[in-house]
Amino acid sequence: MNAKKAETGPLPGSDSQLAKEGAKLSVLTMASRILGLVRERTRGGLMGTGMLADAFTVAFNVPNLFRRLFAEGSMSAAFIPTVKLYLSEKEKEETEDFLSATFTALSVTVAFVCAVGIAASPLLTGLFRSEPQETALLMRIMFPFLALVSLAAFFQGILNSFGIFSPSGFAPILFNLSFIFVPVFIAPLCANPARAMAIGVLAGGLLQALCQLPWLVRLGLRFRFVSPLKAFANPGMRRVMALIAPTILGMAAYELNGLVSTSLATLSGVGAATALSFSIRLQELVLGVFVVSVGTVMLPELSGIAGKKDWLLYKERLGIALEVIVLITIPLTVLSILERNNIVILVYKTREFGDASVKLTAGAFLFHMTGLPFIGLNRILAPAFYSRSDAKTPAWAGIAAVIVNIILAIAMQSSMGAKGIALALSLASAFNCAILLWRLVRAGIDGMAHKVLSILLYMLKLLLFSCIAALPVMLIQARLSMFAASVSSKLLGHGLAFFVSSLIYAIIEIGLLFISKDPAGAWLLRSFAKKRSRQSV
Repeated sequence: MNAKKAETGPLPGSDSQLAKEGAKLSVLTMASRILGLVRERTRGGLMGTGMLADAFTVAFNVPNLFRRLFAEGSMSAAFIPTVKLYLSEKEKEETEDFLSATFTALSVTVAFVCAVGIAASPLLTGLFRSEPQETALLMRIMFPFLALVSLAAFFQGILNSFGIFSPSGFAPILFNLSFIFVPVFIAPLCANPARAMAIGVLAGGLLQALCQLPWLVRLGLRFRFVSPLKAFANPGMRRVMALIAPTILGMAAYELNGLVSTSLATLSGVGAATALSFSIRLQELVLGVFVVSVGTVMLPELSGIAGKKDWLLYKERLGIALEVIVLITIPLTVLSILERNNIVILVYKTREFGDASVKLTAGAFLFHMTGLPFIGLNRILAPAFYSRSDAKTPAWAGIAAVIVNIILAIAMQSSMGAKGIALALSLASAFNCAILLWRLVRAGIDGMAHKVLSILLYMLKLLLFSCIAALPVMLIQARLSMFAASVSSKLLGHGLAFFVSSLIYAIIEIGLLFISKDPAGAWLLRSFAKKRSRQSV
């Protein structure tokens, strides 16, 4: 019996199911983003940016690196397409054999990495300038997180192949809730808050895996642990390994980049590595809310257009997507740089996260945000190449950018500290973007060179508009800071200061776009109006 035909209800990938699941996932993702900030605020409140916080940051980053290699990257790039192939072409027994082989291969590989990681933790801590004994202990506590989250990613890959996405959004929420509440409750029982947070990470990984089991049970598929030799000899498993090799290569370069940045940050003084971590979290929030969804929507549309070889429409749709990203990210970048202190205070400042922590994090945030437009453009440009069945160009462009980032970070860390490391990442993102734009021009699509030039000119136009909008904000910023300092409630004071600055900035920015009859802004308004009209029907 074919596994796909065995399902009841909407078929995997049907429009009705995907629309329903997509709407759920959007809501759950937003909730997860908000809880992610609460999680980081809890972390900052318990440890600030001191030596203990750096030990936790380093200890968590190492197993987290392997998580991205074995879990997120492999499941999305290799496992899911293979599962969908089996569901559409193979019998149920063959599908379950493949799932058993994957489950076994993943379990054996991850167990080996966890064992080596736990044993080698004292050696791994030598790569960083943090408190060695505490860092090694925390690393040993959190390495099993890799096994739990890899299992969760395996479950998620199966569910996503059936068009079930809700658990994918719900699992991170449980992880964040565990990260928030477990340390708070067990901190009095632990020697220090870092160990309580490490236990919270483990609990969160376990919940991510367990919460997906009810959906798996409903599918009726069965998988088990089999002989490792049989697992690696399975044809589907061989296909996964062939697909996963280039993905791991590209991701390994990216993760190596993060490891080098963390190592360099620990040389910049106590708190630098943790401040970079907090700053990146803020940047990722902006990307997740305003940018990632555009790339997610554009990939299937561009793939369909590329399949029909309608390059004129392809160029126009891609141009609109790039203009929208520029329209979103450049004004946000300028506003975030202006209001970096208020943003960091509002999100993080509490208990152990004092003025020194605010200064460190805001400094890194300034230079991280300068790269936001380029990171946003990369999120659209990479899918543009994928839609044309070209995965090599984004891969080698990313590897080249990683090399540039490491060189710049090493060069600037000694003079600028954590700020130099953040600036290196932004410059490397710009370099990556430049490569992709250049390759896009060389793709042989008629009129693409003119379209890319118009995007670059549009960036300059929006930068000018944003600088004009920033001038009055800069003039009143000192008074607003005095007001915020005078209010007894720091949350209220800095919140009002941020609101007033943002309101003035937005009114001027929108006014300039309206006067210039900005086409990308008009397209956004039309899209929003259509969405509202569909919701009201």
